[in-house]
Amino acid sequence: MAIDFVSTYKVLVLGDSNVGKTCIVHRYCDEKYYDTYISTIGIDFKQKLINLDGVPIKLQIWDTAGQERFRTLTTAYYRGAMGILLMYDVTNLESYNNLSYWLRNIQENASPDVVKVLAGNKCECTASQRMVDKDKGEKIAETFDMPFFEVSCKQNINIEEVFITLARKIREQRERRGDNFNDDKGQEKKSPSLGGISPFALSNSENNGCSC
Repeated sequence: MAIDFVSTYKVLVLGDSNVGKTCIVHRYCDEKYYDTYISTIGIDFKQKLINLDGVPIKLQIWDTAGQERFRTLTTAYYRGAMGILLMYDVTNLESYNNLSYWLRNIQENASPDVVKVLAGNKCECTASQRMVDKDKGEKIAETFDMPFFEVSCKQNINIEEVFITLARKIREQRERRGDNFNDDKGQEKKSPSLGGISPFALSNSENNGCSC
């Protein structure tokens, strides 16, 4: 029996390798946290049916690889993306500095009206571990007109809030554009692919270790 939902929102999770992209997807979709992860190879995605202010919406959340050699592959999946969760690690200054790369990549490849939310992961860290102050995240989010959250996959802080905020912003964007909200109702879409290759075939892993 087909699941009844009003619309499907395609969301990309972007950021450097090891900032916790896979962890946040699993924490939100599976309500589980794993201490260790192996890095995503290529693309993987999960789907979650949510109640968005009384309206059933399907979130299709794409977990992308952050490693340099997979970034060309990742850009192919910008097409059709309605929302982007951009992540950095508050204990890793380089991942914050590289936000400029990701924002430029979004500008070059995504739709001009794609919705963006910024998240700084691992906010449960100690003061000595923290390398990026919260106000720095707030500043870049304000500059690029993005909602901002500090999150913790480990302690489940602000995880749901991030995705619900993203979904609400997507809905608002669609309402402004006059999109038909019933275009996807009751339909299960085929798993997206790249060049005939299933994303699941691309999500094999390496023992790089994802510090989640």
